[in-house]
Amino acid sequence: MSVLTSRLAPRIVEEDGAFRTRMLKVAAGLDEVIALGRGDPDFHTPDHIVAAAKAALDTNQHHYTGPAGILPLREAISANFKDRYGLDYGPDDVIVTAGVQEGIMLTMLGLCSPGDEVLITSPRFTTYDTAVRLCGGIPVPVPTWEKDDFALDVGEIESRITPATRMFVLVSPNNPTGAVTPPAVIREIADLALEHDLLIVADEIYGRLIYPPNEHLSIATLPGMRERTVTLNGFSKTYSMTGWRVGYLAAPEDLIEMLMEPRHTLSINSCTMSQYAALAALTGPQEPIDALVEAYGRRRAWLMPALTDAGFTYGHPGGAFYIYTNVSSTGMPAPEFCERLLRETGVMVFPGTMFGDSSTDYIRISYLQPLPLIKEAMARIAAFAQGVTL
Repeated sequence: MSVLTSRLAPRIVEEDGAFRTRMLKVAAGLDEVIALGRGDPDFHTPDHIVAAAKAALDTNQHHYTGPAGILPLREAISANFKDRYGLDYGPDDVIVTAGVQEGIMLTMLGLCSPGDEVLITSPRFTTYDTAVRLCGGIPVPVPTWEKDDFALDVGEIESRITPATRMFVLVSPNNPTGAVTPPAVIREIADLALEHDLLIVADEIYGRLIYPPNEHLSIATLPGMRERTVTLNGFSKTYSMTGWRVGYLAAPEDLIEMLMEPRHTLSINSCTMSQYAALAALTGPQEPIDALVEAYGRRRAWLMPALTDAGFTYGHPGGAFYIYTNVSSTGMPAPEFCERLLRETGVMVFPGTMFGDSSTDYIRISYLQPLPLIKEAMARIAAFAQGVTL
């Protein structure tokens, strides 16, 4: 152990990085891996978005911007909030961030104090756990269950509220389960927040990736909620822009003003060229995006019955591009299942333990490959499971 590591601050803890790193290292040494693990869309960023970034470079738009981001993009975000989600955020209520990831950290820096408890749906995107802990807070998982398609139960939230509870993190559609919180439940959560004076972090990065008959409702549109909600969204998933690193945070202007200095400290501003690309994403043609959503829907529609035919159970995803699948029938804990599957078949999926799941029964399958590759991967998974099932 190096001297530096021996003096590592106690707030730095290893979550799931070691297993992920090992899986990626194994995959790098294999030929023809079919990756159904990462949440990185297989589609290319639409051409008009790429062209906007090139135009920004050609006109020397490569200097710092203000920490809130360029005004035309914040105006477009404001208009998109209103037109698509019914949210009333002006340009001064928005900070353009380096992906939603930075928005999560910035939110916790601003609102989570040492000792605060933060309720988070589980299984979950564990960046929230890390951000809460880095701020001295305590992440409190709120479990969901396969039998309910991993839908949120307001009773499970309420039973975990204590005098130390500061906020609830609402991610809908959810990562890794794809569960969509219905409008009726969103309203119950809003009532609970008002009753217990809770803040809400509404992560809506998958908000356009919803399959009928599921519906999306932004909690900040409800009475009394805008003033106690931070809404997070971005471009990575919907517009296939994961590597561009541009997202946004919206909240009442007085909070935005207080977050400006810590935002400047984190990264000064989001990549300037990416901001112009994001502007084109919102103001340009949306037909390519509609085509992406339709393609994800077709993959989902094929994959669910294929999993059933292979003897697996799962939560039926209402959105995003994940299926949270129960592999307990194989007799292997999920981490072992994933590592053996990768080594023996060349298919990469991730275990639910990487998403804070205390159970070792689940894997996350992301349908982010062309359908022929998904079919090939499913054939390999089915054959592998049949060979190891006890």
